[in-house]
Amino acid sequence: MAFGSRVLVILVLVFLGACSSTTFLYNRLDFIVPWYLDDYVELDSDQRQHVDRLLDPFLDWHRQEELPAYVAVLDQIEGALGQPVTQLEIAAIAGAFEEAWLRLEGRSLDWLLALGASLTDEQVGEFLQNLDERQEEYEEKYLSRSDKEYREDTYDRLLDRAQDYLGRLDSEQKARLRAASDAMIRADRPWLEERARWNARLAELLQREPGWEQQVRDAVARRSETVSESYREAFSHNLTQIQEAIADLLNSRSERQERRLRGEIADLREDLQQLIEQGRAATGRA
Repeated sequence: MAFGSRVLVILVLVFLGACSSTTFLYNRLDFIVPWYLDDYVELDSDQRQHVDRLLDPFLDWHRQEELPAYVAVLDQIEGALGQPVTQLEIAAIAGAFEEAWLRLEGRSLDWLLALGASLTDEQVGEFLQNLDERQEEYEEKYLSRSDKEYREDTYDRLLDRAQDYLGRLDSEQKARLRAASDAMIRADRPWLEERARWNARLAELLQREPGWEQQVRDAVARRSETVSESYREAFSHNLTQIQEAIADLLNSRSERQERRLRGEIADLREDLQQLIEQGRAATGRA
């Protein structure tokens, strides 16, 4: 379901932010998730309790089986830092996170569909209306930008993310990010067009005719195959530009940036290990 994408973002990113509040936020996902769902549909008290019951086994699975995989990816990242980093190595690491995302998406559909079945027709209408309103907001926000504004926004996002992990960049590193943003294909229009098509498909599925749950699963599974060629090409091109820029930044990092980066990775590993241990203790696993 479409509100699943918002929830998935929270679940996968909230503990990958490399900040001291990682465990605090992750341990409160049972509160955060319903709050985000309220952006799209208002749940009654019974439905909120239903969400809590659905989330418990989902979060147990994620903590026990998925978080150790994230620690393994951190080990892969640290191993790559011992030598010059290539774009292909960055792509492999990104691929590992993509696989984790797909596992998360597939498993989350279980409780999202169960929740969807509990919504009234009025709530489904409210949900779809909010999707349409959000689409209009995005179109107004992003499509009104000039090409110059688009590239400036892209550069600012790359710079902010890089400095989260490396600290202040020097002029040459900033110039490298500027070159990456200038080389990108503008992708906001094809992204919004794809989003509109998905919303329309979801509106059909949420008529909830017999077999609708499996139809949603099939639609999600095939979504990467049904996106437009323009969106696919722009995404692939831009991803390569970002990965090449990341490799160049890592290979040009100073001693200060090295310490900052390894410190961020160590903090994140510690947070993830704490969450894993908490999960083991809660389930009585050794």
